[in-house]
Amino acid sequence: MFRSKFLDALRRASLAGELPLDPADTHAARQTRLRELTRHDWVVYAKTPLAGPEVVLDYLSRYTHRVAVSNERIVGIDTTGVLLRVRTDAHGGKRTTVIDGQTFIARFLQHVLPPGFKRIRHYGLLSPALKAEKLAAARAALAMPAANEQACEEAAAFLKRVAGIDSSCCPPCHLGHWRTIEVLRATTHSRHGDAAHCTGPP
Repeated sequence: MFRSKFLDALRRASLAGELPLDPADTHAARQTRLRELTRHDWVVYAKTPLAGPEVVLDYLSRYTHRVAVSNERIVGIDTTGVLLRVRTDAHGGKRTTVIDGQTFIARFLQHVLPPGFKRIRHYGLLSPALKAEKLAAARAALAMPAANEQACEEAAAFLKRVAGIDSSCCPPCHLGHWRTIEVLRATTHSRHGDAAHCTGPP
């Protein structure tokens, strides 16, 4: 993946004339260079972690399905900056700190992947292209039963079953329920297409 992206960027830069000091100053020389770079496998350098691979896996597993900064860590936002809750030690201690808005946004954007990159990429049996076929072959080889089809569940039902939260309940009064009264046509000034109001206590 990295080789193809690098070579594509190199090819585009050469065609656009963005490499004035390029030693390959002819079309034939550039083609020869691309063939030589494609001929070899590109291996990312990696060395054995000091604490072992288990520690690395434990560290990475905490970030695969999380955002850079969760809402619960943001205590407040005002003109002075962002009041953020951070860890003080490895035992769960917490403290708050103020970060100016520009620094907060810059740190947050460091966790945004560039276009074309994926946070999790599956290989082997879980490769998206042949996952169904390979998993079926593996189950057949191991004499394992076929996987059960997962039941589709709406987000509201899942939230109520797992967290005990009724998303249709009115947050301020906790008595009434939300009811859609009109569907509005989306405009440049509105981000929500539904208009709803609380029906009040049942």
